[in-house]
Amino acid sequence: MTTATSSSSSPPPLHTFKVLRRTLFNRIFALVYATAILSLFVHHFVQLFHSSNTSTFLLRFTLLISDVILSFMWATTQAFRWRPIHRAVYTENLPQVISSSDYPKLDVFICTADPYKEPPMGVVNTALSVMAYDYPPDKISVYVSDDGGSELTLFAFMEAAKFATHRLPFCKKNNIEDRSPAVYFSSGHCGPTTHTEELKVK
Repeated sequence: MTTATSSSSSPPPLHTFKVLRRTLFNRIFALVYATAILSLFVHHFVQLFHSSNTSTFLLRFTLLISDVILSFMWATTQAFRWRPIHRAVYTENLPQVISSSDYPKLDVFICTADPYKEPPMGVVNTALSVMAYDYPPDKISVYVSDDGGSELTLFAFMEAAKFATHRLPFCKKNNIEDRSPAVYFSSGHCGPTTHTEELKVK
């Protein structure tokens, strides 16, 4: 009886994960591949010790170094395949676990440099998406660093600041899931009943 009471009073989960079924095949493949790599290294070392001249030694040593680099790159990717999981997040349970006043302060840093390679509209959409996220406004700070010092980016954010005074309350009032303005206005979710045209004009 006590166990049932304690389990029922436990807070709801914030996330769950499930190990994918291909884990075993990934591990078998990794072990076979690692064995092949070790055999290749043994072959390289044997060939190095039996080099007849300096040019042959340098050539085989270069091949060994290249295989070491490629093997290192392969090994660093195996952590993602050794135990692949599928995670589900339940943000709706967060208010039941912790009060919004106890949320940690969150700093978001957005960096841009070239307005031609990184169009200001895309950077602005990123900033507005973060600001529209369902998080206490006094707990989140968004910083934008423009290493290029572009006047175009500055002007875009000056206009975005004006637009944010309408966009952020609009998202909160209508519970908008597409936080990015570009995604929202290009999707079919917005309709005439959501004052979309009025928001575009503003």
